[in-house]
Amino acid sequence: MISRRNIRVKVMQSLYTVSTLETEAKPGEPRKILQQHFDQTRSLFVYLIWFLTEVARYAEKDAHQRASKHLPSAEDLNVNTKLAGNELLWKILEDPQFIAQVGKDKPVQRTDLELIRKVYLQLKDTPEYRAYIADATREKGDERKILEFIFNDLLLGSENFTSHIEELFSNWDDDGEMVIQLLVGYLQKPGQLLFNQMLSPDKEQFAKSLLQTVIDKREYLQELIVPKLKNWDPERIALLDMILMEMGVSEFLYFETIPPKVTINEYIDLAKEYSTQQSGQFVNGILDNIHKDLVAQGKMRKVDHRKIS
Repeated sequence: MISRRNIRVKVMQSLYTVSTLETEAKPGEPRKILQQHFDQTRSLFVYLIWFLTEVARYAEKDAHQRASKHLPSAEDLNVNTKLAGNELLWKILEDPQFIAQVGKDKPVQRTDLELIRKVYLQLKDTPEYRAYIADATREKGDERKILEFIFNDLLLGSENFTSHIEELFSNWDDDGEMVIQLLVGYLQKPGQLLFNQMLSPDKEQFAKSLLQTVIDKREYLQELIVPKLKNWDPERIALLDMILMEMGVSEFLYFETIPPKVTINEYIDLAKEYSTQQSGQFVNGILDNIHKDLVAQGKMRKVDHRKIS
């Protein structure tokens, strides 16, 4: 499932897009922009699985091509196709949820066939692959390990592959680590993930509420933020910094189950990663001051998340 940190990133990006539109956003447009970000995460996830399965299936294609030569050698006629029959591979390929999402995303239209061939040829020369095909049995652990080896060592370990992904998916830097963990989990239990519901209901509600709250309450949020800027001109503050502060204050006021410390730490990290070098310290100072004022004024109504049933 998509993490809360990634949700905050996508809400931040959506608010930034809305703030830079030449005309005022139409009703419902911010949510559509947010949904596009989540759709892109799912497309990245599906493409990584698809590419992995295509590398594994290439063993069969390689055997067919070599056997079809005008004068095939004995080696050409004896290509091992064990990998193409990998039981875990076929659990993935026969997963109705995966099949349906592949039909929607059409990853085949993006696939670099030559890169698949190169990865497969590299795989054939590895001791891990030779050990795998030398064993005539099909142990579940071994079936999974060879796919994990292809993904972790040959795909993620290849600059050509990561460059290919970066060209296709602008969200790779944002979502890569999370999607990799999702894929590792999927290889453990294929068939148990709903690709069209990668956001749990509570996280989906959090994302939509955070986005809409910042938009609806922006004037009030500004009233709380601007007095804290002291010698800073609000119009000269980095737009992302202002958006992150608005999101943070929104969580203080309207998201009662999120501890303030969590909120502040999250937005410090996002400011450091996505804005300027000084942004982390700047956002920290402003949010901390606003938090103290809200506590003193009795406006912080937080529920201990550990006591929520």
